[in-house]
Order: sequence, then structure tokens, then C-alpha cells
Amino acid sequence: MIFDQPEPDKLLELTVIIPARNEEDCLAACLQSLVIQSEELFKLGRDWELFVVDDQSTDRTAEIARSFAGVTVLEAGKLERGQSKPVWTGKNNAIWTAAKQARGRWLLFTDADTTHEPGNLHRALHEASRHKVGMLSYSPRQIVSGLAQRSLMPLVFCELALSYPPAKVSDPAERIAAANGQFLLVEREAYRRLGGHAAVSEKVLEDVELAFLAKRRKIGLRFRYAEDAVSTRMYRSTAAMIEGWTKNLALLFGNCLALAVWRLIDILLLVALPVLAVEFWNARLFAHSAQWLIAGWVLALLWVRNLFRFYGRVAKSNFSFVNCAIAPLGLPLFVVLLYRSWFQHRILKRVSWKGREYAA
Repeated sequence: MIFDQPEPDKLLELTVIIPARNEEDCLAACLQSLVIQSEELFKLGRDWELFVVDDQSTDRTAEIARSFAGVTVLEAGKLERGQSKPVWTGKNNAIWTAAKQARGRWLLFTDADTTHEPGNLHRALHEASRHKVGMLSYSPRQIVSGLAQRSLMPLVFCELALSYPPAKVSDPAERIAAANGQFLLVEREAYRRLGGHAAVSEKVLEDVELAFLAKRRKIGLRFRYAEDAVSTRMYRSTAAMIEGWTKNLALLFGNCLALAVWRLIDILLLVALPVLAVEFWNARLFAHSAQWLIAGWVLALLWVRNLFRFYGRVAKSNFSFVNCAIAPLGLPLFVVLLYRSWFQHRILKRVSWKGREYAA
């Protein structure tokens, strides 16, 4: 059983849970990509269920969910509140509403902005069993549009790849842990041992917190980049992207302010070194001195070295060549967001997301 709920007479193979708050622009594509997998799962003798939890949406989210056959729509319970702050975040509360009713041997928590490749559910179950893990999480292929997203997102995801290397995350001997709530598959008994989302009810970054719990409690964890399985467009607008990363960056990177300083140095090096090199070459023309020429070439070589180092890092983001190429344009915004996230978490001690405010 999952806590105080009685165990169902018969367990299904899989329960898919989608928390949704004002997701009318993307929910249909997500559900379509999931329900078309029913036939394949049925052929393999794997029964499953699909929950959409409407988290007090004010748009057509619930209506869209009900238009799909086989989808069970639940209403998220009212957020419990303590004396000074919410006991639950909206997403955790919505997920927990469905998790307590889940009948699956495996529970898949996924977001409304994800699109799942055909056969993804079957392959994920097989992968988790083959690697004998209680938690499997995928980092989806990121779909971006507009200059701000296309230049910023590679910068964020290269830092994530460097801070949370999948090989180390998946290694039981390593303390580092990470998971992506856009695709988080957990075995039923493992979820019970973790305490479910009730154990991370106040956490804004609940997926990473659950991953750390999985590592501490010796529940096998596997994490990988999975463009073959799932894709997502995280943010529909620049404003949503700014709000989202402001909420998350300080939690993802413990050295958030220091990271902002390093990326500021990147800006200075990428811009200042070629400018200085040109100035030195021009000075040589007036002074007729080889020393200025040599100094200019030294600076030019340092700039090329720094450029290779920068793009070597960004290449780890798994974004396209073009998006990686324009990543330097996103550095000023990245620096601002790192500082903004640090300020809201450490100084203001509160963050906002989807019309709600949470204590940081």
C-alpha cells in the first residue's frame, strides 16, 4: 500500500500521472503521445492507467483532458497552509492527489509540456528492470524558440551536465544525485520507501530532492539524457522562462553567485580580448614596434583558446550546433538570472511560479 491507502486487489503495470495547471496550449499533444501507446502496452500484456490532475486551472485544461478516452481527471486538493507558509507546493499536492489512488507497479510522473516517442513507456519499464533500479529519470530533448531561449538554454543545460554528470548520478557509489520531473519513473515499493511526494511536500525542486532521497536510502537511481524517448518545450514565453529559472537556478547550483561571476568573466574575455588585440596591432602601426604585434597575437591566441573552452562546455548541453553557436548572446541574461535567483532565495526568501508564491 502507499501509506494510508488500501492496496488494490489487482495491481496494474503502470500509472502515469500528469499534474496540470493552465496547460491548455500543450496538454493535448502530451496526452496524444501517451494514449497512442495503449495498443502496444496491451499487446505486451501490460495494463496501465493515466491520470491528469487539474491544479485549479482557469483555462480549458480539464476540458481537454476529459476529451481523451481512458484518461481519468482528478481535481487537486486545496493547498494546506501552515502558520507562515504553504505546507505543499502546488505541483507536489497535485501529484500526491493521484499517487494515493495509483494502482500501478510503476508510477510515472511527467509534465503536461512533454511529448513521448512511440514505445517510450514500454522501453522505460524495460530499462528500469534491466538496470535493476527503483527510479529512472530522463532529461528530455529541449525544444526552444526565439533568440532568448535559443541562446540561454544551452548555457543552463551545459552547467547542469557538468554539475550532474549522468554517469555519476547513476553510480551508487557517488553521492551526487539528480532527476528531472518531466520524466520520473518510480517503482511502487521504492516510492513508498521514499515517503512519496509527501516527503518533499514543501520543496520547489521536488525531483532532485526525491533523487537525493533515493541515493540515501539505497534505491537504485538511473538518470540519462533521452532525446530518443521524450521531448519538451519547457517555456512558452520569455517571461515564463525568466520566472522558471529564477525559481530553480539557486537550488540547482549551490555556488549560484560564484557561477554568475565566472560567466561575467566569460563575457569580458570574449569581448575584451579581441578588442585589445586589435588595439595592440593598431599601436604597432604607429609605434613601428614588433612588441605590440606580438602582444596582439598573444591576446588573439588567448581569445581563441577561451573560445574553444567556452564552446567545449556548451557542447555538453545536447543542443543543436546553431543554438550552441549563438550561446554567447545569452550570457548577459544568464548572469542576471543567476543573480536574480540568488537574491530571491537568499535575501527575499521567496519565489513565484504560476501565480503562487512559495517560501524559498
